[in-house]
Parts: sequence; C-alpha cells; structure tokens
Amino acid sequence: MNDRKDNPFHQWIRLEQPRLGSRAVYSTDDFFAPKERLIDPADPVFIEGKYDDHGKWMDGWESRRRRDGGYDHCIVKLGTPGIVRGVDIDTRFFTGNFPPAASLDACSCNDEIPGEDVAWRELLGRINLEGDAHNFHAVESDVAVTHLRLNIYPDGGVARLRVYGEVKPDLDSMSGGDTIDLAAFENGGRALACSDEHYGSMHNLNMPGPGINMGDGWETARRRGPGNDWVIIALGGAGRIERVQLDTAFFKGNFPDRASIRAVRICDTSDIEQASAAWPVLLSETKLAADTVQEFSDALNDVGPVSHVRLDIYPDGGVSRLRLFGTLSRDNSQ
Repeated sequence: MNDRKDNPFHQWIRLEQPRLGSRAVYSTDDFFAPKERLIDPADPVFIEGKYDDHGKWMDGWESRRRRDGGYDHCIVKLGTPGIVRGVDIDTRFFTGNFPPAASLDACSCNDEIPGEDVAWRELLGRINLEGDAHNFHAVESDVAVTHLRLNIYPDGGVARLRVYGEVKPDLDSMSGGDTIDLAAFENGGRALACSDEHYGSMHNLNMPGPGINMGDGWETARRRGPGNDWVIIALGGAGRIERVQLDTAFFKGNFPDRASIRAVRICDTSDIEQASAAWPVLLSETKLAADTVQEFSDALNDVGPVSHVRLDIYPDGGVSRLRLFGTLSRDNSQ
C-alpha cells in the first residue's frame, strides 16, 4: 500500500509506533500470533508454508477459536498521550480467520496495564471488518488518551493496528522559558502538508532522535520542471525560534542544494499551502552540505513568535531532521 496516496489519515501522526514508546501490553489471548506484532512498524507479510508449534505462522495478533461466547481484546499503551483522529484495523492476509467485527476504547491512566477500576470510553463503536484488507475508520474525539483497547468479535487475527492522531502536550508545564524543540513530535509539532514525499514521509522530519537511514527522512522525487519542494510544519505551541538545526544525514548524492525557512503566527490554516509562500523569512536561502548537521542562529531574522513554519528546499532532495529550538510564548491561545 502507498500510505501517502491511499491513507485518508496521512496528515496525522502514527501514535502507535514502537519507536515512540508505544507497546502492546496485554491481550486476552495470543495463542497463534503474539500481541506485539499488532503494532510492528513494518507492513505485514505472508510466508507460504511457514508453520510454528501453534500452527500456521501469521504476521499479526491472532487468538485461538473461542467457544465460550466471549470476545478477545488487546491493549496498547501509547508512548505519548495523544488525540486519536482515525484508525486502520488492517486484516491483510487474514482470510478465513479474521474477526467479523471490532470496536475501539480508550482511557487515560498512569499504569502500564489499566486496572479494573479505570473508566474506558468508546472511541469507535462496533463496526464490521473486511478480511485481507485495510479497514479505515475516522474517530471523533478531542480528548488525549494514554491507552487503547482493540476489541475483536469474537476472535481471530488482525495484522496491524495503525492509530493516527496528534500529540497534545501540557504547554503550561513547558512555558517557563526553557529552550525546547518547538517542532518536535513529543512537544506537539506536526507536518501538515508538503509538495512531494515520493521516497520519505514528511512526518519523519520531527521524529525523536537522529535518522536511522536514508529512508528515515523526508525525500522528494527528482524535480524535472520549474519550482522547488516544500513542507509546512505546525509547532506544538507558538514561540520564538532562536536556533535551527537542519540535518541531511545519509543524504549524499540527493541532498538539497539550498534551503530557506519562512515562519508566521496564524490561527486560520484554511489556505495555508498558498499563503505560506508569502510568510516572513526566518532563514534566507542558504547552501546545504551532504550528510551533515547544519545549525543556524545568527543568520535567523527576528520574525517574533510563530506557530507555523515552511521549509523550502531547492530544487528537491532529502532532509533527515528539522529541529526548531526556542521558547514558548506566554500566551498560547492561538
């Protein structure tokens, strides 16, 4: 599947990623396939003729056949509390053994595994599933949660659970004047739109830690026409950017020749793609180097507190990480 073209929730971040600290912490049963595979970051595969001690090897979470009238569930603890906007209950390669229906609940608590006294709230009511298919469903919620409970009726196998949403940090606890990465995933930053992401997702730009390889960055196709590529990022909260770190790690023959950054504080994002081309210039067009971390501070223009940035690369290429260090504004009622 081409996640960028066929996924209706690609504008949101995947909250269930293990590298963000998310874990499958409990399941009622995982006799045929372990619960940990439910959030494996790799796409599921099917290996013809592969069996283990419990039967056919399947790439997902699979419970045994229930005979008691109940149903199974699996609990995922998110690495960072977030608001869920959509899910994909992916049943690829599960044909005669997928659950005919599922639902999704959520809660907020500090425990690894929620206790019996924790109140769960329904995020997605019981819906029918298709076998060997992506099952995308929107979620209407504005509450940040820490745990998700996938219920399957009555049993069977799910290849992957993908959870799309946004991080909502406690900005009040971070507004003491400390310098933070305003664009970081863990601080609520999120890529909103870009011109192209043929080789690498825009959501990689603000992931925690350094990139692990060339595929772990934002990379566009080779541009054969006029213009240049760009990406727009919403900061976790409005703030004054004091230092920019632009990392082209692993990009050697395909790094951008130059880059510039525009930034603004706005509330209305309805026409953001077109309007962003005229935002104030934070960093003027500057040369980049291959496979290196470049930092800019003295070269930054004072554009005041901003909530959104646009990174332009000329003419195309790949960037591993973009860090925007600064201090949050006292007033974040954007």
